[in-house]
Amino acid sequence: MEQPESTRQLKVASQLQRDMAEIIRQKGMAFFQGALVSVSGVKISPDLSVAKVYVSIFPSSKADAVMSTLEENARALRGELGVKVAKQLRIVPEIAFFQDSSLDYVEHIEELLKK
Repeated sequence: MEQPESTRQLKVASQLQRDMAEIIRQKGMAFFQGALVSVSGVKISPDLSVAKVYVSIFPSSKADAVMSTLEENARALRGELGVKVAKQLRIVPEIAFFQDSSLDYVEHIEELLKK
């Protein structure tokens, strides 16, 4: 069973979410083959060394392409994140990207309700 996140973890995760969203927004839709990418959440490990970044991708048909772009550029994105959080964090966490499928779930439920 995992323990609840500490206040520090929550604060750091919130800051990382804002900063990563800003970095992705600056890259623009062209960088992601015209898909709209938003950071829906960040979970950080208790030692603040690993951040799981959850992204929502619209349209979901471009999800695979966007995820591979994010993974290929993870080091560069971590570097940009490091510039933003250098004054708050001693170590910039490793970044792992995960697709947030809650939008797909909502679409699926809406389709079911239309029937």
